[in-house]
Amino acid sequence: MRYEVITIFPELIESALQIGLVGKARETGLIQLECISPRRFTTGKHQSVDDAPYGGGSGMVMSALPLAAALDELAAQAAQAGRPRGHRVLLSPAGQPFDQAAARRLAQLPVLTLLAGRYEGIDDRVRSLVDEELSLGDFVLNGGEIAALAIIEATARLLPGVLGNQSSLDEESHAAGVLEYPQYTRPRNFRDLEVPAVLLSGDHAAIARYRRQQALVRTRERRPDLFERLKLTAADRALLDAYDAERAG
Repeated sequence: MRYEVITIFPELIESALQIGLVGKARETGLIQLECISPRRFTTGKHQSVDDAPYGGGSGMVMSALPLAAALDELAAQAAQAGRPRGHRVLLSPAGQPFDQAAARRLAQLPVLTLLAGRYEGIDDRVRSLVDEELSLGDFVLNGGEIAALAIIEATARLLPGVLGNQSSLDEESHAAGVLEYPQYTRPRNFRDLEVPAVLLSGDHAAIARYRRQQALVRTRERRPDLFERLKLTAADRALLDAYDAERAG
């Protein structure tokens, strides 16, 4: 998969993606990364990519011209190389929430182009040049670079060959709409806290039931919004009833 990031801080993206599993995936060619700065398409000594907003107000706004030129440059490169134009995503607090379903959808694309804004925002006309807008959540960052890194990591790890154990994806939080069950490792006793006995039993069926139960309980307690969307099976309800009865008794 090819990632393209339009940012005034390409070194931030490049340095962060040189390490870890994504860094290894770049070394082996499983993913490719190109960062392009809109400053390349400006004139003037200071290579300014922002200007004062029409109508007044605080802060500065990223100009449409250099951002559009960067998108055009990437599209021209794609045409010359015979590959599809990247799916263009504007990273914005006004975008749709980015979640695991979006990560799976974007991971199917051959090319993903992420546009990271800065300052007080971007010229709104740039929105007509992108395919969608995404947001990490209901908070504001100084720029879109952190959001771009999050989306790259969330999608890259879904690509075949990036993770050492691909089957572990099925058990992670949000993979099946629930939070992941609690995990433990040595020592068995840590500050008088014991590992649950069922995990030491060797009974794989009992362990599977325990983990499913804990995932359901954790989701119900910590993310009721996710829990409400779950389609519980009869076995799921039985696990929850058993947990509630044990706590009540």
